[in-house]
Amino acid sequence: MLGLSAAPMHRTTPTSTSRRAAAEPALDTAHLHRMTLGERSLEDEVLQLFDRQAGLLLARMNDAPPEAIMAFAHTLKGSARGIGAWGVAAAAEAVEGATDGTGPESLADALARLAGSIGESRAAIAGHLLP
Repeated sequence: MLGLSAAPMHRTTPTSTSRRAAAEPALDTAHLHRMTLGERSLEDEVLQLFDRQAGLLLARMNDAPPEAIMAFAHTLKGSARGIGAWGVAAAAEAVEGATDGTGPESLADALARLAGSIGESRAAIAGHLLP
């Protein structure tokens, strides 16, 4: 065993995820540390990749049809879970729900919440990347 904790790698219930996301920092550095096995250079690399990907996917969602928005949100949700950006993961999940009509938010509201969560995570990433 690599010493990874038994903590869940992702959160699946939207209600509990949304509640937890509000109380958690934008970036779960303990989760990130476990996922990268404590290699700081790898942490930095995956954070930089996520930062670029999040900005790119959010920009693409602005003019995309609902099916594409759902696919972009799904990709972003998985990436966010991988680095411990639980707020982004919850917001991306809400966008998925809004595109297929199963979520409680309108698509515009869900996208606005996602943009806010991405902004918070990008600020946390910038702070983490400082020497």
